[in-house]
Amino acid sequence: MGNRRRVEERRKTKPAVIGAVIAVVVVGVGAGAYALTGGSAADDGSTTSSSADDKPKVKTGPLSAQEVRSASTTFLTAWQTGKVSRAAAVTSDPAAATGLLTGYLTSAHIKDVTLTAGTRTGDKVPFSVKGTVSYKGTDKPLAYQSSLTVVRDKATGKPQVDWHSAVVHPDLKDGDTLVTGESGTPPVKAYDRDGGELTTAKYASLGPVLDGLREKYGKIAGGKAGVELRVVRGKESDKAKLSDKTLLTLSEGTPGKVRTTLSPTLEAAAEQQVAQKPKSSVVVMRPSTGEILAVANNSHSFNVAFQGSLAPGSTMKVVTSTMLFEKDLVHPDDSHPCPKTYKLAGWTFHNDDDSEIKEGTFKLAFGASCNNAFINFAPKLSDSDLTKEAQQVYGLGLNNWAIGVPSFDGSVPVMSGAQMGASLIGQGGVRMNPLNMASVSSTVSSGGFHQPYLVAPSVDNRTLAKASRTMSSKTQAELKDVMSYTARYGTAAKAMSGLGSGCGAKTGSAEVDGQKKPNGWFTAYCGDLAASGVVQAGGHGGDTAGPIVAALLKMGG
Repeated sequence: MGNRRRVEERRKTKPAVIGAVIAVVVVGVGAGAYALTGGSAADDGSTTSSSADDKPKVKTGPLSAQEVRSASTTFLTAWQTGKVSRAAAVTSDPAAATGLLTGYLTSAHIKDVTLTAGTRTGDKVPFSVKGTVSYKGTDKPLAYQSSLTVVRDKATGKPQVDWHSAVVHPDLKDGDTLVTGESGTPPVKAYDRDGGELTTAKYASLGPVLDGLREKYGKIAGGKAGVELRVVRGKESDKAKLSDKTLLTLSEGTPGKVRTTLSPTLEAAAEQQVAQKPKSSVVVMRPSTGEILAVANNSHSFNVAFQGSLAPGSTMKVVTSTMLFEKDLVHPDDSHPCPKTYKLAGWTFHNDDDSEIKEGTFKLAFGASCNNAFINFAPKLSDSDLTKEAQQVYGLGLNNWAIGVPSFDGSVPVMSGAQMGASLIGQGGVRMNPLNMASVSSTVSSGGFHQPYLVAPSVDNRTLAKASRTMSSKTQAELKDVMSYTARYGTAAKAMSGLGSGCGAKTGSAEVDGQKKPNGWFTAYCGDLAASGVVQAGGHGGDTAGPIVAALLKMGG
């Protein structure tokens, strides 16, 4: 009876209100509110341990329902009433919790917070958040769902909230913060080359591109920043290439205007093509200028087409062949076998399906994409030859492209031994994306590197990257010879059917550890268009990415 009376007395005591509405309603094992402190160790199912020195007993074992309720209610009540130190003290990282919870009030400007706990599932407690974001006379309601998990402190045995920034808001990663104020950059309205507005409603995959345009041009495009609650990313999120995220707009800004090089017809067609194949991405550009005419991704969260970093497989053989032709090591019509296997520095390389070409030309091997016809040149090459070729002729791997939005410019690191051999066929350490490989075909088509760009350099007076040298007209003719042969008779023939004689292509299949099917690649040019696509985990490039690329090339410029 004494225990029951004390519990009832505690329930009659109303907690103080400090800076927020107090009403933590918890629906758990039992209905209604529950007390902030709970039963004794003897009735909660946990065990205790102590040393012979009579040190304080430390609870071990699974958490009881009462312990989960007690820790979560203490945390939520303290947070709601503005008692930051008390809330932080019941977490596994009081310092981090103190910083983020303090910023919730002072930087995010969120007031009148009400936290309502939901049904507990094991050690996890979901809860809803309602509050008001108030900034310089403008108020707007805020509501969202979050959750916390209670764990046992190994040192003390006490239950505590397992601290992560996502407890405060599910869009937060550890190290991120919440800020309300003028947006870092004004909004922008982006337009295609014909003056039509680019929106995600019209072009579903352009979200990351539009975000990049705002980040780059918001401050110089004539717009005015609005006021918003946003996630400001920390160091770890920056490493993961996560952009700041707007959670609530208090007042709209005035957008600036940015014209892009995108073609409305090609962009619409590209969106339609990638929508039909999961994990697909494509880029179309104009070889004579470098203008990007279309970019599309099946996934709308990350721009693989511009920022992906994937092994390009046999599409890299275009760059490798350029190097071999320039070094006078082989030419298209030279006799050059492709053995079934080839040993290099302890590795045994195989061709696709263990095929081989006993008698044939290099052009035949290129068209059949026979790996060992390239790898068997490795003993005649230095470790840096492919890297230099990619950088000097194709402008790849120098991290200096300025296309108008964030992009990855490819990577062809200096490798040795078997890894160098693997690089010759687009494996090893080589990494590319559809933008890079579209540029490779564009360079072959035009005879020289034109850095791809989405926004004209005249908009912000930026300098486009240049290659340090241009391939000879003889080398260009040889590349067109082997790529044309591949488009008409080789692994690209099925996809390129009906495109005419002035086109060239190269397929690729890139093996990925732990992936059942390879990434399928395809790069091609036709007239004044060049394009490249990838279908991750799709299989052979000619069957997967090939039809996407070919469909866009058939539309002409």
